[in-house]
Amino acid sequence: MATVEQSLRTLLAEGTQDGSLTAGSKLPTERELVARLAAPRSAIRRALEVLEGDGVIIRHVGRGTFLTETALQQVNGAPADTSPAEIMQVRLLLEPQIATLTARIATSVDLEEIGHCLTQGGGADTFEGFESWDARLHRSIAQGAHNGLLMNMFDVLNTARALPVWGSLKRRTSTPERRRAYHEEHTAIVDALRDRDPDGAATAMRQHLEHVSDTLIGRH
Repeated sequence: MATVEQSLRTLLAEGTQDGSLTAGSKLPTERELVARLAAPRSAIRRALEVLEGDGVIIRHVGRGTFLTETALQQVNGAPADTSPAEIMQVRLLLEPQIATLTARIATSVDLEEIGHCLTQGGGADTFEGFESWDARLHRSIAQGAHNGLLMNMFDVLNTARALPVWGSLKRRTSTPERRRAYHEEHTAIVDALRDRDPDGAATAMRQHLEHVSDTLIGRH
């Protein structure tokens, strides 16, 4: 069964593909999305938070929610048949190197945002809340590398998170204990970034992703 986030991503992807949605298009209101997706308003809000963190949408108070250029780029993102094993293989190749670069060149503003995502993730007490801040944390680390080409590659990888097979597997394997362990691993990554320790950041990221991979698909 698709999550609300997956259903919303599908709705946006269909709109961009058929031309009814373009960069700058205003999205339906939360009330309209509740009716269209048959989902609680709280779940719609959480899904919108994830998409905003991914850069797919931007929200302006009093004006509404709008589609970004990133959403159009993600139409040609991860293939629909991408497996969890393939996702983890690419993450293990890409994200430790991103952490290395971010440790070297991230600004104080970048580190503040990364720290904010870490704190919010640690305080999340639901699967959806933790997943939202988990995604935002990893993306904020990638943004700290200040490399547009690398961000495009990361965002293509990130589209795989919208695939039903990934979401259902994450939900089945998620427990409060695992979320706490992931938060501790996230903390080790962020500590290394703050210490400007490229090797330490890469090692902490690799160990975290290996743990995620072992949990989801076993050792390969």
